[in-house]
Amino acid sequence: MRLNHKTYYLLILFSLFITKVDGQYPTVRERIINLPNFDEKFLHYGYYVGVNSYDYKFEYINDYYRVNNYPDIQIESMTGFNVGLIGDIRINKYFNLRLEPGLLYSQRNLTYPNLPFFESENDLIREVKSTYIHIPLLIKMSAKRINNFKPYVTFGISSDYNLSSNSKNTDDNSSNVFRTVSKSFNYELGLGFDFYLYYFKFSPSIRGVFSMQNELIPDYDENSPWTSNLKNMFSRGFVINLTFE
Repeated sequence: MRLNHKTYYLLILFSLFITKVDGQYPTVRERIINLPNFDEKFLHYGYYVGVNSYDYKFEYINDYYRVNNYPDIQIESMTGFNVGLIGDIRINKYFNLRLEPGLLYSQRNLTYPNLPFFESENDLIREVKSTYIHIPLLIKMSAKRINNFKPYVTFGISSDYNLSSNSKNTDDNSSNVFRTVSKSFNYELGLGFDFYLYYFKFSPSIRGVFSMQNELIPDYDENSPWTSNLKNMFSRGFVINLTFE
């Protein structure tokens, strides 16, 4: 039987279509959606572990620069760790409310400028160790899920209870005791990614934590070389968390 031109072209197109579908089928078959109903839960839990790096933002008295021309206090940020739990409430497809209480340990080493009113080199160094009970309340705003991946941003407020603040200590910097307030409030901004694995959801994230109140407790001596030149002191932190839900 002789084929006309139109039938011949149709057979060629059909053969190409079959070849294309057959070539793509294994790729489609391998796109398995893990945990397809995970985000539909009203409430779920998880935990996180991570590391942090904290420093201070200092605000000096007016004469510090203008009259005295003193150099800044230098801050060495040590790497700390954090661990905690997660409670997540679904608001809608794109928004979740999250409570993430945890324990956070950090250390900052302060080096004061070598000025005449310090008696020895030991007076120039202060180690500020902090153990925080960190309680953030955050909004998680997610993009649309793409297969087993989804980016998101977080923002909100948090409260810190510093178990190492020395706020009630009767000693101060004259006895090598640097004092800070025991409670502070912060705002937080972060970015992360959800990866849906076979058994759980894994989410690495980075976050900035910024104190909204002065954390410095002045020394008893009004002319203290450690605190008399400071008006305010605010914590600033950079946190990396690995979350498992």
